[in-house]
Amino acid sequence: MSYSLREVSAMLGISPAQIRAYATKGFLEPERGPRGELRFGFHDLIILRTAGELTAARIPQRKVRRVLAALREQLPEGRSLTGVRIAADGERVIVRDGETVWNPESGQSLFDFSVADIAAAAAPLLHRNAAAARDGERDLSAEEWYDLACDLEMTSFDEAKDAYERALRLDPDHADAHVNLGRLLHEEGEPAAAEEHYRAALVAEPRHETAAFNLGVALEDLGRLDDAIAAYKRAIALDGANADAHYNLAGIYERRGEKQAAIRHLKAYRNLA
Repeated sequence: MSYSLREVSAMLGISPAQIRAYATKGFLEPERGPRGELRFGFHDLIILRTAGELTAARIPQRKVRRVLAALREQLPEGRSLTGVRIAADGERVIVRDGETVWNPESGQSLFDFSVADIAAAAAPLLHRNAAAARDGERDLSAEEWYDLACDLEMTSFDEAKDAYERALRLDPDHADAHVNLGRLLHEEGEPAAAEEHYRAALVAEPRHETAAFNLGVALEDLGRLDDAIAAYKRAIALDGANADAHYNLAGIYERRGEKQAAIRHLKAYRNLA
């Protein structure tokens, strides 16, 4: 499925001239329609969305093009620009690929030293507190295990998961513990296990919008697109400002060939984001 120049311009709020310029520079991979007109795929929309976000953050057009050009050279061969997240940090552009962060203009790696310093300083105390609680030296409530688990996420996913599980043994209806444990399991490549916790959170707290959205992501990763659509729509019903739910819905509808639905949710995403 592809989109015309006019459709892309209307969806993303980027002028046709800017879109043509990105295509000429090689950032996009448009096809030609039956009359020779440019047709853009969803991959191109992601690139253009990123460029639009940088422009909205008052990054000059010349700099946006320079960043995209440098980034194409820095990514491993075969890796798409859609696999990374590009954002403005003041006047600087930063790129995040998993846990790696760098400035594409200089190529310099970046690190959030404030978070790292806090985690390093807190780690010994957190581990001691967790060990003491597990050994029965302190009787923690479900909420206290939950709070400890949130802190442990900075230093040890395994200990954090154990703490969330202990919180849930004390209070099986602790919705936030279900959501956070589900997220950790999901990040470890276990979307089916994550689904169980997201659903449990929604049983305990039916208006938990994060649980609904995360459930949609897990179901999408499991290939259950009809169920994922229902979950994303529930997330939007609970939180009308959930731009990511609209964006993910657009991607599903695009893959299913439902062009009008994809455009509708892309427009909603653009208005919210």
